[in-house]
Amino acid sequence: MGVILADSNHAPVVHNVMLQAFQEYATATPPSSALSETVESIEQALNNDEQAFIRYIEDQPVAMVRFTLSEEGIYFFRLSVIPEMQGRGLAKALIVELENYARAQGKRFSECKVRMNVPRNIELYRSLGYVITKETIAENRNGFSLPIVTMEKEL
Repeated sequence: MGVILADSNHAPVVHNVMLQAFQEYATATPPSSALSETVESIEQALNNDEQAFIRYIEDQPVAMVRFTLSEEGIYFFRLSVIPEMQGRGLAKALIVELENYARAQGKRFSECKVRMNVPRNIELYRSLGYVITKETIAENRNGFSLPIVTMEKEL
């Protein structure tokens, strides 16, 4: 099956893969807001301007990434690989797929935001040519401060 461009009917699959991947952040301070998303909120987003790719292996969803397109670029988020498939290059392959899609749409850059306290994710994006362009402190709804970096890559 490979990689598919999801539609709103795939919201349960997107949600399931995301929850499995983000479960490791359940005890983080603050916990990832991905864990409070619902199938309905994802379905609504996919019916609006959000899109997603889902990677299947032997008809089983193993990874996904959500994204939005702007006039000049693509912004991706919630890159997720189910725990038992992590470390096999699936995240990198999905980002390459995403970048190729963005180029085909005439986009000039790719962008994501990453928690500063998750260095392995920063290193993953650096290994693909992304650079840190901005550092910010985000305040979440529970009053926690969350240091975040914006990473970009020219396509």
